[in-house]
Amino acid sequence: MSDMITTTGLCKQYEKVLRVKDLDLSVQEGAVYGFLGPNGAGKSTTMKMILGLARPTAGTIAVFGKKLSNRNRLSILQEVGSLIESPSYYGHLTGKENLLIVSTLKGVPEKDINRVLQIVRLDNQKEKKVSQYSMGMKQRLGLACALLGNPKLLILDEPTNGLDPAGIQEMRELICSLPQQYGMTVMVSSHLLSEIDQIATSVGIISRGELVFQGNMAALRERSSSHIAVRTLDNEAAFHIFNEQRVACKFQEEALLLPRLSDEETARYMKMLFKNDIGIVRIEERRRSLEDIFIELTGTAVSL
Repeated sequence: MSDMITTTGLCKQYEKVLRVKDLDLSVQEGAVYGFLGPNGAGKSTTMKMILGLARPTAGTIAVFGKKLSNRNRLSILQEVGSLIESPSYYGHLTGKENLLIVSTLKGVPEKDINRVLQIVRLDNQKEKKVSQYSMGMKQRLGLACALLGNPKLLILDEPTNGLDPAGIQEMRELICSLPQQYGMTVMVSSHLLSEIDQIATSVGIISRGELVFQGNMAALRERSSSHIAVRTLDNEAAFHIFNEQRVACKFQEEALLLPRLSDEETARYMKMLFKNDIGIVRIEERRRSLEDIFIELTGTAVSL
């Protein structure tokens, strides 16, 4: 698959502060790319640079394999839809009338309005004034604006912000359907780990402007491999026995942490402890959560 977005050494400095530092992103065609990081990590700044709304201090950006420049920016972005921060509307106009204004500005045929309204499930609310829309409906209207013209690439900045659980679920389902049903590639940012975990096929984690992880979700989940925790009445003696058996072992709180073992191996080692008169208090499987991995990568807790 080809890369829809590639950044190389991308940097953005405001005054003396480097907000984005040497960022090398790779967003593959057909992916839902989750751009995850705490608030202030540089997600919105990066997306604005990709869209040409902010000028990079250093580095390059390629979209659809073409290096973004002042000459080709408009032609490239004609095939890109975006929803950055909170979308603005004319509250006294209907949803359909708002889309008509955007379609005129984009040079998109008016007939495309009904198509995008159906995609975001607002076709029954199109004659309603936007001032009477719920927050979730307004976000879906913003997504409809981004979908006008059937773009190849969609860039969404925190699209679930301010939504209630039902609105989050609706937005999640919409985003997940876009690559499969409409052949779009989606880059979506969030500070919500649970959201990225449920919608993304690949992920980039940014912390203090630097990319600390990039890969598919399976690779990230592999980092949460399970361990066996054993608590005994004499952990020191048990530690020496495991070392003699060449089993990697370390202390963690009041237990010994062992690598993942089969049931047969676990039973055999526990039998050794029993034969050496070491009382076994507790055996449990421990698995690091994605939250633990995020904190390890960034040093910062992320919202669930």
